Amino acid sequence: MPTQKTPTAAVTTQPTAADPRRWTALVAITLASLMVVLDASVINIALPDAQRELGITQADRHWVVTAYALTFGGLLLLGGRIADINGRRRTLVASLIGFAAVSTLGGFASTPELLFVARGAQGVFAATLAPAALALVTVTFTEARERSRAFGVFGAVQGAGGAVGLLLGGVLTEYVDWRWSLFVNVPIAFVAAALALYSVRESRLEKAHRRYDVPSATLATVGSFGLVAGFTLAADESRGWRDPLTLVTLVASGAILLAFVVRQHRAEHPMLPLRVVTDRVRGGAYLTTLLAAGAMFGMLLFLTYYLQGKLGLTPLRTGLVFLVFSVGIIVSAVLVSALLPRVGPRPLMLSGMVLGVVGMLTLTTIDHPRSLVLLLSALTLLGFGLGVVFVAVNNVALNGIDANDAGVASALVNTTQQLGGALGVALLNTIASGVTARAAHNADVAGYRAAFAVASALLLAATIVILVTAGRPSRTG
Repeated sequence: MPTQKTPTAAVTTQPTAADPRRWTALVAITLASLMVVLDASVINIALPDAQRELGITQADRHWVVTAYALTFGGLLLLGGRIADINGRRRTLVASLIGFAAVSTLGGFASTPELLFVARGAQGVFAATLAPAALALVTVTFTEARERSRAFGVFGAVQGAGGAVGLLLGGVLTEYVDWRWSLFVNVPIAFVAAALALYSVRESRLEKAHRRYDVPSATLATVGSFGLVAGFTLAADESRGWRDPLTLVTLVASGAILLAFVVRQHRAEHPMLPLRVVTDRVRGGAYLTTLLAAGAMFGMLLFLTYYLQGKLGLTPLRTGLVFLVFSVGIIVSAVLVSALLPRVGPRPLMLSGMVLGVVGMLTLTTIDHPRSLVLLLSALTLLGFGLGVVFVAVNNVALNGIDANDAGVASALVNTTQQLGGALGVALLNTIASGVTARAAHNADVAGYRAAFAVASALLLAATIVILVTAGRPSRTG
């Protein structure tokens, strides 16, 4: 039986000298990444207006969000491999242009179907853009202190992007038009592409290793797509976890992904070298990301319901509340980038996760007489704590990675975020719906509290993962 082979001589075609334009390159890379993260949430607040104008039914409105999540999450592993083989800079620029084009299509949509197609196409380009961007950070910054600073900036953008998207969506919807939640991507994409062409150095695999494993790509894509689809179906109130279609989708996608793993073990040039995930420290970082993303995305969703549904806040005011969360992430990311080389990732991840658990538990007290003060305090703790965690975890997941594996390792970071978000929303929605149905009074708030309690448990589980697995990352390859 052939076994997985570790390349001994292959390296990416990248310069070893420090790039004099690397900080400008970081601006381009983080701007591109911000656009991808923003688009996962900016449309949420604009959705009610889009639904009214285009006549989208209640049953179909979720496709505006789901179409993006399905293609983005399902194609990420393939997107990382495409970036590795075709060149990460080339993939980044092409994806930015493609993202701008389909965003324009969505902005001019005159029917629900056209908007759904545009959102799905955005996810396709995001699936190649996101791993290319993170891989470029990894290969551009090779000195430990500079890499920590770069990951600090990148982590701040990644972590705060979702909440900033809610604020931006509120501003655009309230003062301009919901269509600008899509049009806004065009200037961002072209500025990022221009900066990337000027400042980013190309990086790709050597010719001998530029091979597409079509069967592996098919298995990974179909399996990932099915897993995201299964979690999405579970979150649908009309179906849930026990629905036959949900169960069949999840079981089938699990079987396909298992077949993918078996193939990676046997392939001479695997699409996902198993050494990337079997490293204990790096594997723990991926699991931590999965759990933390599930808690965070679920929290953002249900807190949005609470602020607009229960408190009656406008889209803009809802976005302003979430700004507290975003500022916490940005501040903590800046601090972590300075502390990481000195103290290492483990104490930072643990302290950040503890703050996150306390903040999430505080949210279970909403609808208390002092709920607004408690809510803002909770968001501050969550923003600061998760900002620390995301920067440190990204560093652990990619530090010491073989240059040939940078694209696929970066894709896995994004994959665990997307799968974690889908799982978190589905799980929390199931819990909240069940509690709401059984509650005698103030049912919605009871459901929200239950969702936040489960999110706290996810963060606690991530804390245990860090305690068991985190340490000094070992080199792969």
